[in-house]
Amino acid sequence: MPARTLLLLIALSPRLALAGEAAPDLAAGIGQMLFGLVVVLAVLVGVLWLLKRLGMSRGGAAGGLKVLGAAAVGARERVVMVQVADRVLVLGVAPGRVNALSEFDVSDLPPGDSTGAEGGTPSGGDFSARLQRLLERRQ
Repeated sequence: MPARTLLLLIALSPRLALAGEAAPDLAAGIGQMLFGLVVVLAVLVGVLWLLKRLGMSRGGAAGGLKVLGAAAVGARERVVMVQVADRVLVLGVAPGRVNALSEFDVSDLPPGDSTGAEGGTPSGGDFSARLQRLLERRQ
């Protein structure tokens, strides 16, 4: 029996030697793959930064549309105030649905309210105060 085991080890020794040499190649391959991943992610971050720097936004101000504010009124429902040209629209936004709640002229806005964060949404307290002032002014 020991002779068979010895013969089996001698027969498998070239394969065992190759398996031992494959381990450094595997580590090098994984290292190369991780390096490539880091390079791709760095290029992606660089391109996104460049687009932001050049001012290519997601289209928030496209066609004269400017979001003046928004407030959540439910889990997936919001009230949004949008300026389109010389009109201000108050919209109810829900999944798959947008309803016009009210419409104002830009001149109806209190001074300083028409300069909201472009494409951004101020905090809910600011928005609700602005909407309340607008409604009081209209009545």
